[in-house]
Amino acid sequence: MAKNECAQNVNGVELGFVEESESFCLRSKQFHSKVGGRPAWLSQSGLPSPSELCCMKCGQPLAFLLQVYAPIPGQARSFHRTCFVFCCKNTACYSHNDSLCFKVYRSQLPRKNDFYSYDPPVEEDAADIHSTDSEILQLGSGVMLCRVCGCLGPKSCSRCHSANYCSREHQTIDWKAGHKKECSKNGVVGVSLLDHKFLFLEYEVVTEPEELQLKADSDGQIEEEQLKESEPPASDVLESMDERDLEAMAKHESKESKVFEKFKRRTATEPEQVLRYCRMGRPLWVSDENVPKETDIPNCLCGAKRLFEFQIMPQLLNYLKVDSPEASIDWGTLVVYTCAESCDQGNKYTAEFILKQDYGADHI
Repeated sequence: MAKNECAQNVNGVELGFVEESESFCLRSKQFHSKVGGRPAWLSQSGLPSPSELCCMKCGQPLAFLLQVYAPIPGQARSFHRTCFVFCCKNTACYSHNDSLCFKVYRSQLPRKNDFYSYDPPVEEDAADIHSTDSEILQLGSGVMLCRVCGCLGPKSCSRCHSANYCSREHQTIDWKAGHKKECSKNGVVGVSLLDHKFLFLEYEVVTEPEELQLKADSDGQIEEEQLKESEPPASDVLESMDERDLEAMAKHESKESKVFEKFKRRTATEPEQVLRYCRMGRPLWVSDENVPKETDIPNCLCGAKRLFEFQIMPQLLNYLKVDSPEASIDWGTLVVYTCAESCDQGNKYTAEFILKQDYGADHI
């Protein structure tokens, strides 16, 4: 390590990276963070209703995107604690800096609870796969789950009465995917699930502290020099603009460039990061647009303020396989704010606040 440089875990930021893992290792009782697949629900009661997990633009059921296992040390009611993020798969719902097709819910439990052992979980092996498959369709509490998305499934097939769904849309998907053939009037339906092409690919999320090599005595000077190098050259179009427009444009471009350049520099050392976690810290913005003021973040139902907890990075899109020639699910970053007190709502899932920030026009 060179002189005047030091490795720092800046503001306690933890970086998240995806790793391939067997699905049976990512079940609820293993308390992992993960991307895609079906939600590994924490509390096994009080799940969000189908109406709470539908897109606010198209009304269709949301898909599970990611969950972050984030207990709060020293807070007994949050010995187990997980945040769940959902998104719409309809690309037409995605517009610039619009967060209406995303939702996030928080669940937490004390160490002694109705659903899990007081002692730490034991990692399962391949021999346990079949013994835990039923968890996909029905939680240990008896709550039935949708065969397509893994969310609350209060509706059942009118013929076999043993296949459950969150909505008519997902019942139709399952019927076309093969339930029509396996459905029987005697109520016998196979445990093995059909491929509905609805879920995102599943990965485990592992974390490690962010370490940056910073020049402790000249960081400000470096930032200024890099910004000067990134300034765009003047053009004939600019010459035709009046002085006030030029001044306003220059201020905006300078600020926008500074924000984006900071984002690029901060992530350059670990370009594969899909998550940045730092409860009560600060997010890393990709643009100076749609940066919320404190008053823009709604308070929790309990009345406490919501503060930053984690953000989902654009790199995750590479693992979701959502690109298409016409349109695609997209974001610059997804920023999640949660109750500062992590209030106790019993076994219920508490809605929190999520903001989608897209790249500025200069970086699209």
